Amino acid sequence: MPGVRKKHVIELCLAQNVEVKIIPEVSSWINGELNINQLKKIKIEDLLERAEIKMNKEGIRKKVLNKTVLVTGAAGSIGSEIVRQLTAFMPKKIVLFDIAETPLYDIELEIKEDFKFHNIEIIIGDIKNVFLVEKIFSEFKPDYVYHAAAYKHVPMMENNPSEAITTNVLGTKTIADASKKHGVKKFVMVSTDKSVNPTNVMGASKRIAEIYIQSLAGDKNTTFITTRFGNVLGSSGSVIPRFKKQIQAGGPITVTHPEVTRFFMTIPEACQLVLEAGNMGEGGEIFIFDMGEPVKIAHLAQKMISLSGLKPGKDIQIKYTGLRPGEKLYEELLANKENTIPTYHPQIMIAKVREYKPNEVKLEIDHLIETAKIAENFEIVKMMKQLVPEFISKNSIYEELDHTD
Repeated sequence: MPGVRKKHVIELCLAQNVEVKIIPEVSSWINGELNINQLKKIKIEDLLERAEIKMNKEGIRKKVLNKTVLVTGAAGSIGSEIVRQLTAFMPKKIVLFDIAETPLYDIELEIKEDFKFHNIEIIIGDIKNVFLVEKIFSEFKPDYVYHAAAYKHVPMMENNPSEAITTNVLGTKTIADASKKHGVKKFVMVSTDKSVNPTNVMGASKRIAEIYIQSLAGDKNTTFITTRFGNVLGSSGSVIPRFKKQIQAGGPITVTHPEVTRFFMTIPEACQLVLEAGNMGEGGEIFIFDMGEPVKIAHLAQKMISLSGLKPGKDIQIKYTGLRPGEKLYEELLANKENTIPTYHPQIMIAKVREYKPNEVKLEIDHLIETAKIAENFEIVKMMKQLVPEFISKNSIYEELDHTD
């Protein structure tokens, strides 16, 4: 059943307090009979489902077949899914690079046991470690790099701008510089819609990383590409796992503001578009994805309560806690005809962004990285605002830096 039709049926049923379950394909029934254990509960992802993304699988396969691919942040929500999807294209080797020990061990077991793919190398380490990064590139000589490693929590980075710069900017620069030095064919950076007119340190740090990647766009040997998308359902730190825990605990569900709105996409969708954009990119582009319709977080919470067989406001309360530092009510709508250029793929566009002079960019970013190692938070954020003039703080102690007389 198409996603739109399924959503319509489920929401009609929920409105009438009718419980909905999903049955598997008839071909998977046991001896032609449906077993009650095969009935599945509706998940919130089913209500946000969209039309299947069409990928140029043959184009991706031709590029990746028998090649070595490095994935940074390979144990994270996005990085691990990129690894899963890459296994289908028969690369010579996938190098999984991450600092998180246990999640990296988990994804290693999953890829070997569930995906039966054994051509992997597991590297534990920090993307800021220049010597380790050099060793990885010298030893494995990757043909393609998918850079998904980053700090992404808005309130955490608001309180730790030096870490946002050293990981999101210096870390990106370290991996990108090594890619250029060692002649990587394509470097694909995973960015965020929070880098668009940023209101927080995390978004601004990712925008600065994007600017650095753009400054390398003229390289003859390596194609540098950026992909940018919004919230992914079920990623670590996202609202879905948090709401599930709160419902299991009997509530309340905490939402920052009744009007707060976000764009959502499933993890597999986001990673399919990253691979597709990486395939079509010719260098210097920032690819943005059609994130569908925005969703009110409060409505999301109500639906999750209903899907659990409970009643919002009666069985589970929704409590509003106030916007967190650096948080917006609404994310920027990426699919805006004024600032995007279409591609052959209906769900992928190219962002038209301000151009920077490469030499000036490198000097400013190097200065910012050095400052981030020793300076106070306000000094770091002040420099970030100079590099990204559209960075205007919201609900943050750094707002005073925007009030110039």
